Amino acid sequence: QVQLVESGGGLVQAGGSLRLSCAASGRTFSTDAMGWFRQPPGKEREFVAGINWSGSNTYYADSVKGRFTISRDNAKNTVYLHMNSLKPEDTAVYYCAADSVHYSDYVPLTVDEYDCWGQGTQVTVSS
Repeated sequence: QVQLVESGGGLVQAGGSLRLSCAASGRTFSTDAMGWFRQPPGKEREFVAGINWSGSNTYYADSVKGRFTISRDNAKNTVYLHMNSLKPEDTAVYYCAADSVHYSDYVPLTVDEYDCWGQGTQVTVSS
C-alpha cells in the first residue's frame, strides 16, 4: 500500500519551532518531487514548500520564505519541513504530497500536480 504519513505537528507558541516529517512507504519516492501544503480553518489548501527529486531545487511560498526549510533524505524515503519563527497565521493542517511525474529540476506548485497525499498533521501556533 502506497502511503505518506506526516508527523511532528502540535501546539507551539508564536516564535517557536517545529519539524514535520513525511515518511513514504509502499514504493520508492526518491524520483518524486515532494511538497508540503497547508489548509487553515475554513480556507483552501495552499502550497507551502516543494523540493525536486534530488533536493537540488526548492521553492517556497512568500509567506514562509526565510522561516521554513524543506529537505529530504531519499535513503530514508522521508521529507522534512523545518518551521522556525512560527506565527499564529501558520496554524493549519499540514499535508505532505508526492508528484511521480516530474523527474527533473521542476518543483510543482499546485494541488493538481501532486498524485499522492498524506492524511495531514495539525499545527497550532498560539499567540
